[in-house]
Amino acid sequence: MFRGFIAVEVASSRKLEEFSRTVKATDAPLKMINLEIIHVTLKFLGDTDEKIIPEIESVMKDAASGISPFTVKIKGTGAFPNLNRLSVIWAGMEGAESLGQIAEKLNKGLEPLGFKPERKKFSPHVTVARVKGGRNKDKLVEAIQNYQDEEFAEVEVNRIILKKSVLTPQGPIYSDVVEVKL
Repeated sequence: MFRGFIAVEVASSRKLEEFSRTVKATDAPLKMINLEIIHVTLKFLGDTDEKIIPEIESVMKDAASGISPFTVKIKGTGAFPNLNRLSVIWAGMEGAESLGQIAEKLNKGLEPLGFKPERKKFSPHVTVARVKGGRNKDKLVEAIQNYQDEEFAEVEVNRIILKKSVLTPQGPIYSDVVEVKL
């Protein structure tokens, strides 16, 4: 068994690193995400039996079939669930409709393998930080709003990856299990 998820890797950019530093400088209680391992999660699997990797790969191939490589813009910022109740700080995406299609197909295709379908609509984003408390919330909201129209990067999406996640006190360590090209 391993902790698994299916994702698209995203390279960081100077502007995204600047946003991350700005958020951190608010001195709000945050768990910052290592921008060297950022990604867009298409489907979180959780506990995954290694024996069904071939079946997961088959679902991934089906979800990616008919979709050619494409480019998305990392643009805008916000927070889940919203700016009044901050939990996750994110950078958004434009032109990510194909990611939504892939995520929807993964959601449906993986259900027969025992993975619960997502109830929330897919929202393409890159997590920048997790909020661990309410201190300096106003500064944090201001930092997020100051970047809400910022364009951070363009990213070519040409593959989806089943990843293994090992949680450590220093942060997660990811490794690739299966890669499916678009």
